[in-house]
Order: sequence, then C-alpha cells, then structure tokens
Amino acid sequence: MTGAQSANTPSDDWSLRRPEALPEPLPHDPFPLFVAWFEQATRGTAAACLPNPNAMSLATIDADGRPSNRIVLCKGIDAGLGSIAFYTNYEGRKGQALRSNPRCAVCFHWDPVDLQVRMEGAAQRTTGAESDAYFASRPWLSQIGAWSSDQSRTVESREALEARITAMLERFGLDPANPPARDARVEIPRPAHWGGFRIVADRVELWVGAKGRLHDRAVWQRTIASGDSGWAGIEPWRGTRLQP
Repeated sequence: MTGAQSANTPSDDWSLRRPEALPEPLPHDPFPLFVAWFEQATRGTAAACLPNPNAMSLATIDADGRPSNRIVLCKGIDAGLGSIAFYTNYEGRKGQALRSNPRCAVCFHWDPVDLQVRMEGAAQRTTGAESDAYFASRPWLSQIGAWSSDQSRTVESREALEARITAMLERFGLDPANPPARDARVEIPRPAHWGGFRIVADRVELWVGAKGRLHDRAVWQRTIASGDSGWAGIEPWRGTRLQP
C-alpha cells in the first residue's frame, strides 16, 4: 500500500516494552529495582507531580476477620533484609490488627511513571531506639498530635480534640497562646503507644504499565522462618514473570 499503512503493519512507535521494563533475565532480588523506582518517584521528575511519593496503601485483617485499608507513609527501606517501615499509633485500628495478625500487604502506585509495587509479609515492631530516633525527627506539632490523639477512638467534637491538644501543650511547658515556630526544635519524648512497624516481605510484585494493557509483571517469593530472637531463616528469592 502507498500513502497509508497496512492494517497489519504496526506503527513506528508501537512497542510492548518501555525503557523501565523489567530486565531479562529477572534479577535474583527485587529490592534493588524497587529502591531505584522509589528514588525515581521521590527524587526524580515524577516527584513534582506526587505530593507524597512515599505513600502506600496498607491492608490489614482485624481480629474478627474484617479487612481494612488505609494510606500510610513509607519511612524506611532495608534492601538487605527486604523490608519497609512506617510509624503509627500502636493502639489505633491498624496497630491492633497487626498485633492480632501480623500478616499484611502494601501497594505503591506511581501514576506519572506508570509503575506499581505490591508487597506482602509480616509486620514486627521496630526497636525502641529506632522509634525514638524517628519521633525526634518529626515536627513538634506532630509530636504533640501523637500524645493528644487516641487514634481510631471516638471524640465528642473537634473542639474536644483541640482541648486535648491545648492540654498537651501545657503539659510539655508550651504556651498555647504563643506556640513555638513551626520549625522549632522542642524536646518532647515519644509516647509508649506510638512507634514503628517493619514489614519483612515474603512476596514482591513489580508492575510496569504498557500499551494495550499488556503490562510487564513479575513476582518474587521467599520463605521466612521466625524465631524467638527474630528471623530464624530467610530463603533466597524466587522470581517469575506473570501474564498481565
């Protein structure tokens, strides 16, 4: 045919593969690629379009079997262990769910770069020292908020919550009528009911969007045995491609 393409001839820009496509063969460990994607989302050009590029959905199961999902912020990655961390109120719904059933799942979706990461694993509390260090890095108002809120429990009104905040400001020697500057450093200890969870992954799926919804997908799985002093044994990852 002249002047037009044959219906059976693909256009020049048609391709199932993108520069970000999963490598062939697949790497033995998915975490270095996850870290590269995370850095692309948080420090690359995509970060301008993503107010919270470290946001991830966290799915848990309550003691009665009821599922729950919410957005939390990833605040740490340990590529060697194959884990991620977030911080929260241990007495809130998610904290109670993870206490009764540590199995959970998270999902990152970075729409501007058409990348997605799904993880499943078991959560364990971070050490007190780790939680103390992260709490100390938070703005003072967030620290006061951690003391003021009985997360997930009912409150009579917004005014009642604000009254609790005022009481906490006074407890720590701060003047509610003349609070410190937003970026001021204030010595406020971490409450015992607040800290981190580390999710040690035993399943990771990496997803790259593609034309025609023929996405590039692969999953890695491994077996982890837990012991009294932590993780008793971690087997190597096993990766395989998935159909879209």
